[in-house]
Amino acid sequence: MTTQEYIESGDLELYVFGLLDESRTKEISELERNSPAIKGEIISIEKAILNLSSSFSPTISADNFEKIKAKLEMKHGKVVEMKSKSNWSQYLGWAASIALLLGVGYQYNELNDSSTKINSIETEKSNLQKSVVELELKNKETATALNVIRDDKNTVVALAGQAVAPTSFAKIYWNKDKQTVYVDATGLPEPPEGKVYQIWSLKLSPTLTPTSIGLLDDFKGNNEKLFAVSGTSDAEAFGITLEPAGGSKSPTMEQLYTLGKV
Repeated sequence: MTTQEYIESGDLELYVFGLLDESRTKEISELERNSPAIKGEIISIEKAILNLSSSFSPTISADNFEKIKAKLEMKHGKVVEMKSKSNWSQYLGWAASIALLLGVGYQYNELNDSSTKINSIETEKSNLQKSVVELELKNKETATALNVIRDDKNTVVALAGQAVAPTSFAKIYWNKDKQTVYVDATGLPEPPEGKVYQIWSLKLSPTLTPTSIGLLDDFKGNNEKLFAVSGTSDAEAFGITLEPAGGSKSPTMEQLYTLGKV
């Protein structure tokens, strides 16, 4: 096979890409060492690939591109112009192949970006839905508080601070007809860990008789500090004590925080 036939065969391009079998690779490697024309053609192919890679490199990482470029430039310090017009169609074929591969890589990156954006949107949607639910709950709590405060059928009982907590205060909203009781506990400090406030309906005569009507559970989580407790129909006073978690059967008078007569 003549030098020109080697050049026009396409084997030199396959040799550059390492796609020939072992025997054919050895054959062209020997020709590269002994034939200036073959060596020049191989250099031209490598330089053409380098230039094509430069034009499509946005989809190749900067580190990988620079490694490939440095490897080729170290091997051939001087650019050799392509002289064979007959090989131009082969170069275009290789260029098309490279462009296709790079295009596939670009589309893959775009797909990954799209997936990331979709996941981000889903997260934002979930967070927004959570915020809407929280806002609805807060609005409901606010509406309940306003309805209780504005109900002119409620008896409002002010509870003043006692010896253990003189600055504490609270209010009872008591609807005798509906037998509903709401406690406004904004004037109470947050209870210590393992403790809970307990509400007592009190009969003062003929003897002091306390009846538990509920606990102020989840004190920290109740933003409005308005609690619905069990109803009563015959209270003469209300008191609030600090008790162990779960409440007590009778009030701990040493921990009486607030007290008020109807």
